[in-house]
Amino acid sequence: MNKETEQGIREIFQQQKAFFKTNQTKDIEFRKTQLRKFRDVFSGHTDALCEALDIDLGKSRKEAEYVEIQIVLSELDYLLENIDEWAKPVPVESKPHPSGAEVVSKIIHEPYGVNYIIGPFNYPVQLTFSPLIGALIAGNTAIIKPSENTSHVAKVLEDIVKDSFDESYVAVVQGAIEENTLLLSLPFDYIFFTGSPNVGKIVMKAAAEQLIPLTLELGGKSPTIVHHDADLDKAVARISYGKWINCGQTCVAPDYIYIHESVKDQFLEKFKAYLKTTYPDGSLGKIGKIINANQIKHLAGYLEAAPEKVIYGGNYDLETRHFEATLMDHVNWDDQVMQQEIFGPILPIMTYTDIDEALEEINNRPKPLALYVFTESQAFADDVLNRTTSGDAEINSAIIHVGSHYLPFGGVGTSGMGKYHGKFSFENFSHSRSVLQVK
Repeated sequence: MNKETEQGIREIFQQQKAFFKTNQTKDIEFRKTQLRKFRDVFSGHTDALCEALDIDLGKSRKEAEYVEIQIVLSELDYLLENIDEWAKPVPVESKPHPSGAEVVSKIIHEPYGVNYIIGPFNYPVQLTFSPLIGALIAGNTAIIKPSENTSHVAKVLEDIVKDSFDESYVAVVQGAIEENTLLLSLPFDYIFFTGSPNVGKIVMKAAAEQLIPLTLELGGKSPTIVHHDADLDKAVARISYGKWINCGQTCVAPDYIYIHESVKDQFLEKFKAYLKTTYPDGSLGKIGKIINANQIKHLAGYLEAAPEKVIYGGNYDLETRHFEATLMDHVNWDDQVMQQEIFGPILPIMTYTDIDEALEEINNRPKPLALYVFTESQAFADDVLNRTTSGDAEINSAIIHVGSHYLPFGGVGTSGMGKYHGKFSFENFSHSRSVLQVK
């Protein structure tokens, strides 16, 4: 990184510090006006975003519009509709004053100040702009660093931001490790990071040096339990959607399946038949692209370590970055594929007869970002949720919760900290300030 780039980053940061001190962002109408302009500009770049998402990740137009663009627009409309109510002071009960004077207590929501938002490569639009609109609706300014791994999308994101905002309010900084290291050295008021646990540790360490509050949206091995009474056809279809979308590069994708031994064979036959019907060409090119060749080699290593356990798929193309939907059977916890989050279209399958043993194995590992249970028994589902911990969970479904602005989304433990979406975004990017007044 040259001195000119470094100086430019520092100047943008200082401009945002100065702008925040003007208190303009504390005005609700200012926030709404700015976000309405952003909405118009963002919508006008739909074609450019879809084209860039196809180049970088092989996303179809349908997938790009639904999981990247419409989710942001839906979230934004919900924030604009409700911000007036959320921003009101919240009156609370008061303890008596020692003097007997009247006491009034309330909670007000204040913006933190200048925010640093670090976007990921897997959903480079949704997971960069959803935190951004949360930060802005709460009254903050923001500097964004998109992922360098999705360079075409990053350029469109920068164009959108430049057409929507003054850089003293919102700015994009392109770059990789050097730029991120510099940005993390600056005294931001809040940091929001989406990415891997390993990089999350670096971000958290940098934030700790300056005691900067932060949100970490990480990942982990999200388990999927399929009980003997589950509707297997629905389970196959819904697990497939959650696993293969974006070629498995989804932080809440089902990472592995624990299925009851009594229905495993039937389940696998249905799964293979579904894949053959849904992806008649063997799925190469139909579920998107892996981000780069190195990641393909990494994923291929799982298959090469246990080729006898690959029961469906397993083909890939380094040049086109396509990777086939792949099933692995007879997997155990010692296999290489079970040592970390897969983040690709490989689905290991394990069995259980005693749910107690399966839950013990799950609980012996780091807390996952999501947990999925397929069963027709509410009692069984409740028991699993009661005896496990995860960032979020779904029953008879997978990854749909991410698109709901009525639910807080986020991890726990090594899968992350902090929750956002909808009102929870406003609260996440706001400081709740207690105010007590004696009359």
